[in-house]
Amino acid sequence: MDLGAFSISLAVKDLEASTSFYGKLGFQPIGGGDDWQILRNGDHVIGLFQGMFEQNVLTFNPGWNQQGQETAEFTDVRQLQAALREAGVEVLNAVDESGAGPGSLVVMDPDGNPILIDQHR
Repeated sequence: MDLGAFSISLAVKDLEASTSFYGKLGFQPIGGGDDWQILRNGDHVIGLFQGMFEQNVLTFNPGWNQQGQETAEFTDVRQLQAALREAGVEVLNAVDESGAGPGSLVVMDPDGNPILIDQHR
């Protein structure tokens, strides 16, 4: 099961303070907005989100590599959803299986950690 690029999306209280802190660890901004920032240090990616999530989220992006570049081949989020359901994993916020292109779904691990599978293409 190819889930694509991995990052962690952190629910932060102060975007500016968190961006500054992770900058001290060598992370550089690669994109963002008023209430979010994406940071990279080599292959490591952190998303900082102020007021958007209640808790931290593990994020996978099918169709992207760790540098945020499109991959030639990838497993579509709808195929991933079908495989997860077949394996007995409850899918929350399911993607429309009749669609194509961008889509996302959420599952929870046994400890209540949300996992977002977010396909952008």
